[in-house]
Amino acid sequence: QVQLVESGGGLVQPGGSLRLSCAASRNIFSIYAMGWYRQAPGKQRELVAAITSGGSTNYADSVKGRFTISRDNAKNTMYLQMNSLKPEDTAVYYCNTEPPYSWSTWGKGTLVTVSS
Repeated sequence: QVQLVESGGGLVQPGGSLRLSCAASRNIFSIYAMGWYRQAPGKQRELVAAITSGGSTNYADSVKGRFTISRDNAKNTMYLQMNSLKPEDTAVYYCNTEPPYSWSTWGKGTLVTVSS
């Protein structure tokens, strides 16, 4: 089992920025592809950004050019830099392997609220 803990969410005005962090209980970032997911109220969880073990990245069209995924293998930490935030980015954000495996437990997520 791997425990994942997300942090860094909060309330931000439209156009603002936040950086989310994901800490893992053991080193998985250099081995597995990882992703940031989000779930907005009343909607299904969706993948917004992914990074392979080799460092290649991929983004959902809705966040392309605004969000940047990165990781620090030495710190067992992954990040999501979110710029030019929009109200439609409001959601609970989660990190997990991509695809999620049975041994990678979903964390509680971190709430991002974009509102004026």
